Amino acid sequence: MTISLTTYLVKQKANLMKAVSSFRPKCEDVPQTRVLLLGPVGSGKSSFVSSVQSVFNGRVANRAMVGSSSTSFTKKLQSFNIRGQNNEDPTGLVLCDIMGLGDGEITGLTLHDILSVIKGHVPEGHKFSPDQPVRAETVGYVKRPSLKDQIHCVVFVVDASKVLSYSKGLSTTFQQLREHISDLGVHQVALLTHIDRICMQTSKDVTKVYESQIIRETISKAGALLGMSTSYIVPVKNYSSELDLDVNTDVLLLSAVDHILQYADMYFQDNTLQCTGTNKFIPL
Repeated sequence: MTISLTTYLVKQKANLMKAVSSFRPKCEDVPQTRVLLLGPVGSGKSSFVSSVQSVFNGRVANRAMVGSSSTSFTKKLQSFNIRGQNNEDPTGLVLCDIMGLGDGEITGLTLHDILSVIKGHVPEGHKFSPDQPVRAETVGYVKRPSLKDQIHCVVFVVDASKVLSYSKGLSTTFQQLREHISDLGVHQVALLTHIDRICMQTSKDVTKVYESQIIRETISKAGALLGMSTSYIVPVKNYSSELDLDVNTDVLLLSAVDHILQYADMYFQDNTLQCTGTNKFIPL
């Protein structure tokens, strides 16, 4: 007996939600995996957080301020617990959102501050300022971060409709960041957002995303921008003006989260000796 595509997608969504909800870091000292989203202003970082929360809440609720402003709405380090279905207990995932990366004349985060976040030195709610870098004297500075304070996976976020218009300087920034983050032993993946803006077929039916030649080509261009293999880049469509959830969009979003968690899990596999409970301070 054959099943309809809709039935298949509903089951796939349920399975993905279960997988994400049940995920827990393989480390007794770390209750939740901390994932940092990095990208230029307007790339869709905050919208991705809201979209994932919407899927689990069962309704579209855009927490983030979404607009076309040339400045980043997110100025502070903000951590969002992803809660289970119907706003149940927190899952093992925390998405961390920070100020956008600089592009052109826009002032963004410095490499120093980003690495300080990844190492776990930056307190929740810290407001970033280019002329006031994070240092030991910063209010709330975490001098001896434990593994649970650190970032366990970094996700770069780029706008599919702007891949070719991003500056060479931003590409250099991405690749410098990736090199330094790799030196810290943190795995990295990427999200290609706003795919519905570059492909009419996908805009009408998001299930066609992997059949689209335009999106395949854009993923390749994003890989060149980031200096990253295309196998690490996942296309997503965030909720923006929609009033209701769509199972196709939900599956794409949840697949991206599942992809992210696979690489976060590798971090704990790589740091097995630090997850024994005997070493609370992990110097980076």
